[in-house]
Amino acid sequence: MTEELSLTELFLTGMITYGPPALGLALLLGALGIPLPSTLLLLAAGAFVRQGVLDGVTASGLGLLGAVLGDSASYAMGYFARGWVQRRFGQSATWQKAEATFKRRGGLAIYLTRFLLTPLAIPTNLIAGGSGYPYWRFLGYDVAGEFTWIVLYGGVGYAVGSQWELISQFISDFSGLLVGLVILGIGLYFLVRRFWINRRTLPQPVD
Repeated sequence: MTEELSLTELFLTGMITYGPPALGLALLLGALGIPLPSTLLLLAAGAFVRQGVLDGVTASGLGLLGAVLGDSASYAMGYFARGWVQRRFGQSATWQKAEATFKRRGGLAIYLTRFLLTPLAIPTNLIAGGSGYPYWRFLGYDVAGEFTWIVLYGGVGYAVGSQWELISQFISDFSGLLVGLVILGIGLYFLVRRFWINRRTLPQPVD
């Protein structure tokens, strides 16, 4: 907690001192999995734009560039580990089904995990790379999602000004709750599905 706090203070000071490049670097490191509160920094950046500390267009552009580069790096990690993953799990019917499902609906997962289900962003990037999801398609959804994230939360930071820390805590709590509900929903779906499959395969009574 102390380390995260010191990193947060470092990048908040960096944004004031060095401007938008510090935001771009922070979002790059956050997308790579470094424990940085990227949403809090983005809200702060919005507040700093309102105060005239940052230029909004430059901050948005460099922030988007940093986030997309970080996402692309984690996609590449999954891609280059694909051979090992395929050898280990590729013959599994479950993996093949998951891979096929991601190829059909992966775009929505990529887009939503950029700004709504953010704790799942890095696992989604790794799965995209490891499943062979086309990079240019991944990039399109990634840019759209990260742009939504920057405009949405940067705009909130701009609107609330000095209250951005309180808003960040609320968003963090809400995001964790939402991910928990999604995981619960997926678990219930597979439980019910398994129940109906087992029921259909039971021998039917003979009159």
